[in-house]
Formats: sequence, C-alpha cells, structure tokens
Amino acid sequence: MAEKNDTHVRKPDWLKIKLNTNESYTGLKKMMREKKLHTVCEEARCPNIHECWAVRKTATFMILGDICTRGCRFCAVKTGLPTELDLEEPERVADSVETMGLKHVVITAVARDDLKDGGAFVFAETVRAIRRKNPFCTIEVLPSDMLGNEQSLQTLMDARPNIMNHNIETVRRLTPKVRARAKYDRTLEFLSRAKAMHADIPTKSSLMIGLGETKEEIIETMDDLRANDVDIVTIGQYLQPTKKHLNVIKYYHPDEFAELKEIALSKGFSHCEAGPLVRSSYHADEQVNQAQVNMEAKKVQNETHIHN
Repeated sequence: MAEKNDTHVRKPDWLKIKLNTNESYTGLKKMMREKKLHTVCEEARCPNIHECWAVRKTATFMILGDICTRGCRFCAVKTGLPTELDLEEPERVADSVETMGLKHVVITAVARDDLKDGGAFVFAETVRAIRRKNPFCTIEVLPSDMLGNEQSLQTLMDARPNIMNHNIETVRRLTPKVRARAKYDRTLEFLSRAKAMHADIPTKSSLMIGLGETKEEIIETMDDLRANDVDIVTIGQYLQPTKKHLNVIKYYHPDEFAELKEIALSKGFSHCEAGPLVRSSYHADEQVNQAQVNMEAKKVQNETHIHN
C-alpha cells in the first residue's frame, strides 16, 4: 500500500495523451486474445501502445503467463502463484510476429521464481521460433534476474537475441522499497555476466524516476551501469498504475529529461531514450540499429589501434 504520508502530486499537461484506438490497433488486440497471448504493452498500461503497434511495427510480448511471482510496488501486472507452463507459446508468439509484420519485437515475461530455470528455456525457444519464421525481425529480450542463476542466463544468451535488456528500475537506496526480491547489485551482476558471455550482444537497462530519488542518485546509477558495460539506457517518468501502488513524488519536466539524456550520452552510453512517456521498449527498433552501428564502429576502432 502507498504510504499515508505521501501527498498526491497533480499530473502535468505534458503527460496527458489522447489514445488512438484505430482499426489497426483494435484488430491487433483481437488477434492477441484469439491466440491467448499477453503483451506488457497492455498489462503495464503503456501510454505508447498505439504508436508502437500500428505505426512503428514493434510490440512487447509477455510470455510465461500473466501472473507474476513477485509483487513489485510500481507494477500493474497481476501477482500470485502461476499454475501452468505453456510450451506451445513460443510458436504462437512467432506466428503473431509474422501476422503483425513486426520489424522489432521485445520478449519479456512475468517473474517465474517457481521454475528452476526462471523460464529461460521458454525464453530461448521463443527467440529461436521467431528467427525461424521471421528472419528479418530483430529481437530484444527483457527477462527477470532469474534469481541470479548463471546457467539460466547462459541458456538465454546462447539463443543470441539482438539485445539483452534487464531493468535496474530505480536507484540503489529505493530498490528495497520499490522492487520485490530483486537486488540492485544482482541486476548489475546479471548485466555484466550477459556481456561477458557474448560481448557482441548489446546490453540495456531502464530507469524510472519520480519515486523520490535525487539527481545525484540518478547519475550514480548511470555510472554503475556503465561500470558494468551496459550499452543502452532508457529513462522515463514513473506513473502510479493504481491507488495501491507507490505514489509519484515528482513529475520531471521534459527539459530535465533532455539534460539527463545528455549526461547519459556523455558517460558513454551508445544510445539513450529519456522522456516523460519513455518506457523500456520505447523506440526499441532504433536502439538496436544504433547499437549495431556503434558496435561495428568500436570494432573498427579497436582493429585500427592494434594495427597502429
């Protein structure tokens, strides 16, 4: 429950958006229900769903069911004990990616701490199924920390997604209050291990702000991510999904997000998306393209240095 002492902060005008429920969007939503699939776009009430689905041809599928074993205090996804594991889900996701004509897809999941591998096998199978049926679609994965199990991470990384994304969510001080069972340092270790396993796969993390962190703490988090070779960072405004969730302490102005983006880029991130409505998957198609360009440039730079 939100603290009683927290005061309600009025939502500013720049966060008020008009939803565009056009025919393309409603048709895609109907298809999702028919195939018994879930998207974090819907479950997490993302404000960019119409732009991503209908315009940019990107979507974020949430596999392994719609019940999370964790109860993070910022998240609108249902919590409880999952009762099933759908091994046919990867093929249905791949079929939907093909039907939607997606150019980039993000595969995320509820936390499945009830599974020994945290769902890594199904994650990997989903990546492989999409590749078979949609060879030109780039794939980003966004798993939980799988309780820090190194073999589970290896299973997923060996499927070779185009981007490995794992969200740090908030600053170190606020992590125990905001995230359930997740640990700040375990997230950093997860990202570092992913890079060590496959150095050519860009890593990414996301930070939501407005929960009471300071600017210095945001910058400290950027430094921690860069110290663990994270390539891409996204920064967005936390929005309270229901009255049961944590209250918003501050709404950041677009100018403040612009400044944070400049700071992030100055620290060496290959790409940064920062803005009030930015979410982890926002403009993810651009991020994978930019990351690949930067990786190639870095490779050429290193080879030139060696020859000289």
